[in-house]
Parts: sequence; C-alpha cells; structure tokens
Amino acid sequence: MRFSLVTLVTAGLLAAGGAQAQDVSPEGLHLLHPFATPTPPSVPHGAAYLSISVEDDTPAVLVGARTPVSESVEIHDMSMDDGIMRMRRIEQLEVEPGTTQVMRPGGGYHLMLMNLVSPLQAGERFPLTLEFAHRGDIEVEVDVQAPPEDSSMSMEHAQH
Repeated sequence: MRFSLVTLVTAGLLAAGGAQAQDVSPEGLHLLHPFATPTPPSVPHGAAYLSISVEDDTPAVLVGARTPVSESVEIHDMSMDDGIMRMRRIEQLEVEPGTTQVMRPGGGYHLMLMNLVSPLQAGERFPLTLEFAHRGDIEVEVDVQAPPEDSSMSMEHAQH
C-alpha cells in the first residue's frame, strides 16, 4: 500500500510540474520555481520570485535582470522597520555557496518589474534574463500565478 501511495504522489507531482516553468540548473546553480503574480490593470509594476541555490564554491551575485514584459527590472528588499514595512532597491543580491535564497511574496527579496507593457495575467508565461556577476546571463521562463496561500502579499506592494 505504501509503495502505491508513493508512486501515486510522485506521478501527481510530475504531472503538476509539467504545467509550471522549468527549473534551470546551470553549472553550480539551481534556479527554482520562477513565478510572478497577476497584476490589476491599473497597477504599473509587477513582481517576480524564484529561489537561487548555490551548489559550488562561488557565490552567485545577481546584479540585474531584464524581460520584454517591462521597461526595467529592479532587485528589491522588503523588511520591517519600526513596525512599518519598507521596500528598497538594492544594487545586487549575493547568495553564498551552500545556501539558498528564496524570493516570495510578502517580504524579503524580489524582482520588481517596472512599467509593465501590459498587466500580468494568471496562466501567462514570459522570459526573464537574470544577470549574474562572474556567471553571465541566465534565462528562465516565469509563470504568472496567484501568490501562495501562506504569503502575506499586501496592497502596499502591489501599488509600489
């Protein structure tokens, strides 16, 4: 019975994975689950998220990104400061060897898609080129999907 359950769960995960953007694993890195959240028509900016895992001895330093769905992409950090959620642009995001940096809605690091060409709609997919110092450019496909249920995405972020 246990074998059947494991087989069924594994098959379900593989089938579900077929509908999502592919994870990318260039040498020494794993770029996992790139996604963006849908945006209302009146909101000019969007956000994209992914996990960056460093498997070799060289830090991964994300210095920028670009995509055809927005005029520019900025690396941002959200954090609490005296009880107020603050967002700031940062020049680079360094991920140390042996660690994983998870970007997700509701706080922490994310990629701001500035001045969207058109609103992001659930079910769409778009290319995003990540620019790494010493590792070059790496393209991923980003799925537009609703934020995970456990995220605390705020309206302040959507209107940034």
